[in-house]
Amino acid sequence: MAEVINMPRLSDTMEEGTVAKWLKKVGDKIEEGDILAEIETDKATMEFESFHEGTLLYIGIAEGNGAPVDSLLAIVGEEGEDISGLLNGTSAESKEERSDEAISEIPEAATNASDGGSEPVKIPDEVEIIKMPRLSDTMEEGTVATWLKKVGDVVEEGDILAEIETDKATMEFESFYSGTLLYIGIQEGESSPVDAVLAVIGPVGTDVNAILNAKSSSDKSEDVSEVEKKDSKVTETVEEMNTISVYDGKRIFASPLAKRIAKEKGIDLKDVKGTGEHGRIVKKDIEGYVPSPERLQPAVAPVELSTASSSSAPIILPVGEESSEEMKNSQMRKIITKRLAESKFTAPHYYLTIEVGMDNAKASRLQINNLPDTKVSFNDMVVKACAMALKKHPQVNTTWNGDTTRYNHHVHVGVAVAVEEGLVVPVVKFTDQLSLTQIGASVKDLAGRARIKKLTPAEMEGSTFTVSNLGMFGILEFTSIINQPNSAILSVGAIVEKPIVKNGEIVVGSTMKLSLACDHRTVDGATGAQFLQTLRAYMENPVTMLA
Repeated sequence: MAEVINMPRLSDTMEEGTVAKWLKKVGDKIEEGDILAEIETDKATMEFESFHEGTLLYIGIAEGNGAPVDSLLAIVGEEGEDISGLLNGTSAESKEERSDEAISEIPEAATNASDGGSEPVKIPDEVEIIKMPRLSDTMEEGTVATWLKKVGDVVEEGDILAEIETDKATMEFESFYSGTLLYIGIQEGESSPVDAVLAVIGPVGTDVNAILNAKSSSDKSEDVSEVEKKDSKVTETVEEMNTISVYDGKRIFASPLAKRIAKEKGIDLKDVKGTGEHGRIVKKDIEGYVPSPERLQPAVAPVELSTASSSSAPIILPVGEESSEEMKNSQMRKIITKRLAESKFTAPHYYLTIEVGMDNAKASRLQINNLPDTKVSFNDMVVKACAMALKKHPQVNTTWNGDTTRYNHHVHVGVAVAVEEGLVVPVVKFTDQLSLTQIGASVKDLAGRARIKKLTPAEMEGSTFTVSNLGMFGILEFTSIINQPNSAILSVGAIVEKPIVKNGEIVVGSTMKLSLACDHRTVDGATGAQFLQTLRAYMENPVTMLA
């Protein structure tokens, strides 16, 4: 009997998952324990194994697509087994119960929207409606950067249909179907929500309008006002595509991407000949545009401001055009903004800064790194000092829970790591029990895997304190927003050489500024100050951390 496999919950905070890669394809034999796919969660990319044996009959989420936890991921059963009932949301025990979601995603039959009493319009099995995929766990809409196929092209399974820009990257989107590209629903440069109609693939001669305007016969009793609006919009789009011309005296017909590139290059679209459908200007027309010789002549002659003497040199005024560009905020940036705002506006922050002498730390690090196979950074020393200071000041190692305050008896230090897509915070567990060299090796390993998205969710959870270091960028001093549910975060600046007073004399010394952001609900000012005093004592006398 066929088994339905749903999108698993691979972490306690996971709400959606993205299939990064399928390691099996439809028709493959599956053994219990085989790795079916690599699934990207909100924190890491993890292997997902099968707990069933049989043949992979159906894949419900294509590579690069995302879906909520418990969505239909795949079906495994006996070769040739009929799974139409599972796809339509029916079960052998109760054929009357249907899943509206399954029906909307995999329509079996639809009726003509213009005639409520007409017989159902059967959508042929070989016609596939392709929707805007969810290519990341936070993606809500996507932008078609480039279409690599055009209407009328023959598409083979595995062909790249388009490049789609998500909130995190621009990714290639391949077809899982073979046929002819009959319809493109989202033009180059245009954005649309996840699950909007992206394209239709099927046999030549298929009535695309009937397919797009069809509605499920099981939804006859529902309010169809929204569906009618969408159908109307689709019809208008199809009509416009069929009547488009490059320039009608009022409007230049070009793809949004072509318009954007032309604007960046200062190209007048009136001068460009379109090679797209019905003469529409597309990306390649702009990239291959060569201006005519007369267009290369200066638009404005130099202006002579001085008339006092014929021998005076003319003053040439700059000629140009003011321009600016608004870019959409990525989904990842919106989420970062939301979380930081929640922390900043819910936790009453205050900041304390000290300056630490680093001469002894520099000397100690040099001696440690002279040992074979040993490498310790200044940041490792800061992490170790923080862990030891937290054990002496448990009030800083807390979490505010509204009616209660949780005192963490363990010390897990999170280390902020910048990655291409933003910022992640891998956690060094039981940091106070590790040596400097162990901390160094752990941070190096975690940071390296963070940059290639190979951290597990468990490795980014459970921090009780966070360290953020911008000293390597030459930043002398800064403050951070608390990484909740922590009560504090330490900001580490650069080590600088400057004149300092030592034993009554002015000498050259090395110093570093440390800034502590505290949640005033859990950490009072005096407590934060005492923590920093202890932290400075460890940093200025590193030998005490080795005892």
